[in-house]
Amino acid sequence: MTTYVLSGDDESVLRTAVRELLNELVGDNDSSMMVDEFDDAEFSMQSVVDAAHTPPFLTDRRVVVARNVGRFNLADLSPLLSFIENPLDSTDVVLVGGGGAIPKKLLDAVKAGGGEVRSTSVAPRGKDRALWVRSRAAAKGVDLDDRVVARLVDWLGENSGALDGILDTIASSHNAKTRVRVEEVEPLLGEAGGVPPWDLTDAIDRGDAAKAISLLHRMVHGGGRHPLQVMAILHGHYAKMSMLDGSGANSQDSAAEVLGMKSGFPAKKALEGSQRLGTDGLRRAMGLLADADLDVRGRTGLDDVAVTEVLVARLARLSPSRRR
Repeated sequence: MTTYVLSGDDESVLRTAVRELLNELVGDNDSSMMVDEFDDAEFSMQSVVDAAHTPPFLTDRRVVVARNVGRFNLADLSPLLSFIENPLDSTDVVLVGGGGAIPKKLLDAVKAGGGEVRSTSVAPRGKDRALWVRSRAAAKGVDLDDRVVARLVDWLGENSGALDGILDTIASSHNAKTRVRVEEVEPLLGEAGGVPPWDLTDAIDRGDAAKAISLLHRMVHGGGRHPLQVMAILHGHYAKMSMLDGSGANSQDSAAEVLGMKSGFPAKKALEGSQRLGTDGLRRAMGLLADADLDVRGRTGLDDVAVTEVLVARLARLSPSRRR
């Protein structure tokens, strides 16, 4: 018997990982005879444990799956913790995250009992994300060249769940012995996925208006963020800089203290931005944000995406490097 805990921040990626684990556990057996799944909003952990205590019928093993286990508190999990201490050898239990944070006591109990705790979350950028793309491609029997990996990392953005569909399409016409080139992949790519907020703010801070507008479109169309949400992100970005202006903060640590942040790197970026724009630049930025907020809410009747495009371009032009 093994207990597995799978969690992650992308529902599609998590769902794929659970499906692959179940395929591995079931093998050539009949899943309808072997798998007992709990995924509605009403099931109790006691019912899961009762199923886990039930011997298999017409199969050698039994697999019990419980989804959204994050909605259970420690008191609810008591029957499961007891089962993990005294399991039925013929049952594998798969616990899937969702509904809230999974209590650490459960994770510790699973590890202590010889189970596995797996995170399906992937880094949003950098080498770790590229390695994840390569590993998923290898699992599909696809060999990607470096340019394809870089293109997929950029195209995915925050939409990690779109990768398997693209790889399945590629795998249908290629094998592991043929390296896939970027020219072959490009026609398969639709609208790019959303991007994290810091990609947009970094482009604005660099004064790259064209890039910033392109990233804005990905946040709105690929990422599903409303322009008001984007403006809230930008307001928070410049509000942090404004808090540091005249505060006397002159280091990463002192900036973090003023902003009430535990992590120093975001505080360092805010301090650099505050020093770069200065009081006049920050005042201008906050004015632009206030005007755009009124326009998005209907003052002018302009399309809200167009209003946000103009805002992003104007904020980018405030960058000293852009002005030079």
